[in-house]
Amino acid sequence: MDDQQGMNSSTDKQPVQIEGIPPERMPRHVAVIMDGNGRWAAERDKPRFEGHRAGVESARGIVEHAGRLGIEALTLYSFSQENWKRPASEVNALMQLLVDVLPTERHTLLENNVRFRVIGSRDELADDVLRELDSTCQETAHCTGLQLNVALNYGSRQEIVDAARRLAAKVSSGEMSADDIDETCFSDHLWTAGLPDPDLLIRTAGEHRVSNYLLWQISYAEIHVSDLFWPDFDTDALEGAIRDFASRKRRFGSLDNQ
Repeated sequence: MDDQQGMNSSTDKQPVQIEGIPPERMPRHVAVIMDGNGRWAAERDKPRFEGHRAGVESARGIVEHAGRLGIEALTLYSFSQENWKRPASEVNALMQLLVDVLPTERHTLLENNVRFRVIGSRDELADDVLRELDSTCQETAHCTGLQLNVALNYGSRQEIVDAARRLAAKVSSGEMSADDIDETCFSDHLWTAGLPDPDLLIRTAGEHRVSNYLLWQISYAEIHVSDLFWPDFDTDALEGAIRDFASRKRRFGSLDNQ
């Protein structure tokens, strides 16, 4: 069987159902703040880099399982704009990890019919990092399963400012009127344009903050905090988060009886 035939057959498979959760209670888009790699390593007397490497293994398992569950989009917070403040040795190791991992991960993404996309600023990223990111985006562009979005050099406030600047430039040039700007229009100018807003935001390592992540997009997301460090967050933990999500009543500002 060639690659294209294998990909077509994977799209024909019915999503795996979590017992007791009907399809209409499943989240379409799950966003994750992957926290705790360094603390995971410290608990094992390992260098922080080993925590990041273990985090890649966890991410692979979560991506594959999200695809099996029929989740439409998964967005992983991989590197924030604030993370440049970390020691240069750690930042360089993280970027090299991307360069080393992406060529081998492309095969896994293709096998699982996963489309890869990057959200964030390209400005500070090195040429070799951009080359591997672009190659992964291009090679998986035809995939029709899970949309995997990697938030890299990402900051939500900067994303919102950039969108406002682009809209202001269009109004100034006469391309559009200020009256044309509504929530849909604004969303279409964010880095996440074309994606549904996250239904579920997961944060690991027990932290209760959103850390400048998808501030516009998570306005009505349900938040699930896991005490597990990211390298320990497995498919059972993902299903547990989804069960928590499915148990919530999402009112979107209305009342239960409306």
